[in-house]
Amino acid sequence: METTQCKSVMLQPYYDHVHKQNELEAIEIQLLLEGLFRYYGFDFRDYALASLKRRIWNTIRAEKLSSVSGLQEKVLHDPACLERFLLGLSVNVTAMFRDPSFYLAFRSKVVPLLRTYPFIRIWHAGCSTGEEVYSMAILMEEEGLYHRCRIYATDMNELVLRKAKAGIFSLELMQGYTQHYLRAGGKKSFSEYYTAAYENAIFRSSLKENIIFSQHNLATDGSFNEFNVILCRNVLIYFNQTLQERVHKLLYESLSRFGVLGLGRQESLKFTPHEQHYEALDKREKLYRRVG
Repeated sequence: METTQCKSVMLQPYYDHVHKQNELEAIEIQLLLEGLFRYYGFDFRDYALASLKRRIWNTIRAEKLSSVSGLQEKVLHDPACLERFLLGLSVNVTAMFRDPSFYLAFRSKVVPLLRTYPFIRIWHAGCSTGEEVYSMAILMEEEGLYHRCRIYATDMNELVLRKAKAGIFSLELMQGYTQHYLRAGGKKSFSEYYTAAYENAIFRSSLKENIIFSQHNLATDGSFNEFNVILCRNVLIYFNQTLQERVHKLLYESLSRFGVLGLGRQESLKFTPHEQHYEALDKREKLYRRVG
């Protein structure tokens, strides 16, 4: 018993030091995020802290710095560092026809509804580098609806939007994307949609005709149109509850009556402010229809 108490007393200064370091780090992160918001208008203050902290430290190491305060100074004074930091903070995990079963469900349960509309507005919120936007454009073309469709593809990060608008992706990814496309109910040869040049796949310019790429921050910006379909997949998982509720309110207000909302696999409408205003079209694939 005495030995245990003795060890506890000896370790107490260590615990106190760790606690103070954690407290200091929390203050530094808060100041960094507040500085980003007040100086640049980028609001990460309500992002989930655990993943945010991990990405901040990834940037600190990449910039060869030693503290959050050091990163704050560099980000506020060096625009190139800001761009690298924003790229690191933005979660840009995406793929053509990501989660193929989602697109299968969309073809069978959403497309028949969209056929009844003379004009279709789709908002792809948090579109990253655009692979899933082009996937939707291909699906709508194959279903004979792309000519009366407008896809608004938005992201907070200007760098990834530039890549999305270019529609040029690595050729080595195409084999995997072809498998996704086939499993998503693709009706043609996937290679018909792009031209191989050197080590790149350049997607057909006709696929871009009805896509508008634009900067939009879900954390700070408001609604800008009324949509028949909103896809906000694998974005909300990076927000805390306060920001999730704000974004759900924004999505609800931007969706027309009987419009369709598509979320990611790990996301849900449960316990959200507008849960009762939706009916599930496909619970497993997180496709919901606004009914209220």
